[in-house]
Amino acid sequence: MEPFRLRHVRLFAFTLISVLLLSGCGPQYSEDADFSLTGSISIDGSSTVYPITEAVAEEYRYHAPNVRTSIGVSGSGGGFKKFSRGEIDIANASRSIKEAEANDARANGITYLQLSVAYDGLTVVVHPGNDWVKEMTAAELKKIWEPEAQGKITRWNQIRPEWPDKELHLYGAGVESGTYDYFTEAIVGKSHSSRGDYTASEDDNVLVQGVSTDPYALGFFGFAYYEENKAKLKPVPINDEDDSNGAGAILPTIETVKDGTYAPLSRPLFIYINSVAARKQHVVDFLQFYFEQVPVLSQEVGYIPMPPENYREEQEKLAAFIAASASR
Repeated sequence: MEPFRLRHVRLFAFTLISVLLLSGCGPQYSEDADFSLTGSISIDGSSTVYPITEAVAEEYRYHAPNVRTSIGVSGSGGGFKKFSRGEIDIANASRSIKEAEANDARANGITYLQLSVAYDGLTVVVHPGNDWVKEMTAAELKKIWEPEAQGKITRWNQIRPEWPDKELHLYGAGVESGTYDYFTEAIVGKSHSSRGDYTASEDDNVLVQGVSTDPYALGFFGFAYYEENKAKLKPVPINDEDDSNGAGAILPTIETVKDGTYAPLSRPLFIYINSVAARKQHVVDFLQFYFEQVPVLSQEVGYIPMPPENYREEQEKLAAFIAASASR
């Protein structure tokens, strides 16, 4: 039998190693972690903006471990419904708030601030096995997506005669999505106006799955979801025929979205802050942290950061809004 002292030493060593290993696997809080901040932050809205806000919230957990953030994905429209009723603190949005939504907020005594957080390029994609689409024009996209196309434009060769006589399967943002509003306005010419016979979802991952498994699919969603899934998708260069720079068909990239040559599908992304939430110290701290981190984190998750001077302007707006909210 092993001597008691040796067994005791081995047991102590095993315990010490276990403690060290467990401590190494635990949360690595930042040097300036503030454990005094407590509370919860409710966020909902755009699936496009979700990856940015989720990345910021993930980092914020190491800065303020006792603050809980919950982030829903009900589309920009769904988020604004909750925001205008005072049910959430922050709304993610891939479009500006509509007049009717703003009226609802005012009717409920809610004032708010819109802040830009990054740029996005709506990306038109097809299955990687699609060898006939080299580029498309904005006019061709309109021909596919306008309301009059429903039940009529159903085959690829109706877009260009040399394309296959095969069914065209469409995937796109749901009607509650800001992406839907922006795409229809930019392509069809009227917001919230499109054919209805397509596979729609506010969850961009559903659209990615659909296009990546359907050889005759065509879809659209935010740039980050293409970047994350580029191995199983093929982006389509878009030729904006109204573009005077004569650049021809352009793919969405960080450079082409930032300089505006990827037209007409480049757009800003936003968050909206409730004035009541702006009086809560933990929400204020989160928002300040957001704008310190978002220039880097937005690019890490596949979006295009704004120029530094734009972020400084947004931070100044935020500081003024916080001060005004506190004085109410």
